[in-house]
Amino acid sequence: MAHSTVYVGCTVPQLLRGASRVFPSHSALGVLRHSAFYYCTVNGTIKSKRKMDHLERTANNFRQEVITQAKVCGITNESETVKRLRLAIANKDFTFKAGQWVDFFIPGVSVVGGFSICSSPGLLEREGILELAVKHTDHPPAHWIHTECTLDSEVALRVGDLHGYQEGKGNGHKLGTVKLYYSAKNTSELLFKKNILDLTNTFPGKITCCFHVTQQRSQICKELQPHVTEGRISAKDLEKHVSNNTSWYICGPPPMIESISKLLSNIGVPENSVFFEKWW
Repeated sequence: MAHSTVYVGCTVPQLLRGASRVFPSHSALGVLRHSAFYYCTVNGTIKSKRKMDHLERTANNFRQEVITQAKVCGITNESETVKRLRLAIANKDFTFKAGQWVDFFIPGVSVVGGFSICSSPGLLEREGILELAVKHTDHPPAHWIHTECTLDSEVALRVGDLHGYQEGKGNGHKLGTVKLYYSAKNTSELLFKKNILDLTNTFPGKITCCFHVTQQRSQICKELQPHVTEGRISAKDLEKHVSNNTSWYICGPPPMIESISKLLSNIGVPENSVFFEKWW
């Protein structure tokens, strides 16, 4: 039976890297009709108010043993608050799967970062390059990336995710459709929007996207207008997708995850159909 997944988020690198997993040669995201997203964890109540360190939050998650060296070979501004890093990977045996993240080790910085990979495994195979999209915060690894990182800076990476617990699961699903709801302050903060629209054009009827902007001040460009809704993601937007064959994936800051989780519960979505990343 075809399965559906709704993806609701404030950030979307997962859509891009997942695109290599669901369609022709695998791809994923959005209102999917079933594809397993191993980087997500079953939704639960967020209870802790203390901000935990990345290694502490993910202590029980599976990790590859190898730590590999990498050199920064590209830095671009995806928006006013997000930088994209291109990293040349030294270890030819280094691999990852769509949906994984990395422990990010910086010489001289005691805190270890944890960042989702926003490039596809294919880019690593072809060019030996891995990409990260990092939002500016006061957290030492993110702050270093935005204020001190330069071309040729050397770092180290280790791949981690939930594959150790999910091995052998998630196979044999027939893909249905993907619906992505992506919310940001304004269109300049809709990262990778061109890539997303390219995917919707490449897979018409299989991937669709609705961008939501909450504080847009300037005119929305003609290319984006058909895809943009002003205002927050609402129950009215999501309730049309409720069914027994729909999985829901949420990505964003804790208040957004809590709000959308509560919204989904109120419209009848069972808790075991809702998944989210644990980046807090």
